[in-house]
Amino acid sequence: MSDSQPPVQDWNAFAEQWNEQFLEALEDNMEAQAEFVESWSETVGEVSEDNELSDGVEGYAKAYETWMTASQQMVDRMNDQLEGEDVDIEEFRDIWLNTANDAFKDVMSTTAFAKMTGETVGDVLELQQEADEAAQETLRTLGFATEEDVVEIGDRLVELERRQHAVEEKLDRVLEHLETEQ
Repeated sequence: MSDSQPPVQDWNAFAEQWNEQFLEALEDNMEAQAEFVESWSETVGEVSEDNELSDGVEGYAKAYETWMTASQQMVDRMNDQLEGEDVDIEEFRDIWLNTANDAFKDVMSTTAFAKMTGETVGDVLELQQEADEAAQETLRTLGFATEEDVVEIGDRLVELERRQHAVEEKLDRVLEHLETEQ
């Protein structure tokens, strides 16, 4: 009969390999986070004034601290698992998901982020307006009705309806007056 438990050597090799992969991933993650914070700090420094810069750097520092705390939680829970504690794999996922939410809040609550977002939205709206104007000009060049033309026609129709209604009311009054005189 075959034994359902893997040999201890296989388990130890697997645990060692998994532990090395985890530590490599953790190190890569920490490096990526450090690069992220450095990149954002440079970006914020380029587009922000002094008070916004300090607010932005503070927000990114909080986000970095949040990630480092999560990394420590991961190491602690990994050690707990290696010591025999039953740690649900979903707990690791939850640590990262909650950390991502907290870190994004730290970053997005800064005035520097708000300013950069506002500038980006402004740029996008400006580009959209330019694209709309180019599309309207192309339609006009090709002899098609543009949005402007359709709106103008619509406005004229509404004005004609208003005038027609006013004329009908006057005509009704004239007819009533004529009927009362007879």
